[in-house]
Amino acid sequence: MRFFIKLVGLALVFVGIYFLGQNIFFTTQISPYWWRDISATASVLTITGGIISILFFRRAVGELGWILIGLGIILVFVSGRVILRPTSLWYFFLSFASLIAGFKLITTGRIDF
Repeated sequence: MRFFIKLVGLALVFVGIYFLGQNIFFTTQISPYWWRDISATASVLTITGGIISILFFRRAVGELGWILIGLGIILVFVSGRVILRPTSLWYFFLSFASLIAGFKLITTGRIDF
């Protein structure tokens, strides 16, 4: 039964990531300024590194993970190469709730209301 709960949690996480990721586009057009290419690549790498350090190495480098996520968000705005499509609040709520519920099922095995 625990395996089934964790499998449902993993499916909910993937559904949440899929629906949130449908509204984010990374463009690959050539920029006239050389620093925009660097900040677009660095934003993806720093956000990914921050999420990995928070989820897997929280005790060792958890604070560094939050710093990397903040730096990645700043670099997204500097680069101007990430396009966020508008989404409804209901769509965002359902996808984020799916993501969080799946994570809770994976870690604790239950959802507390």
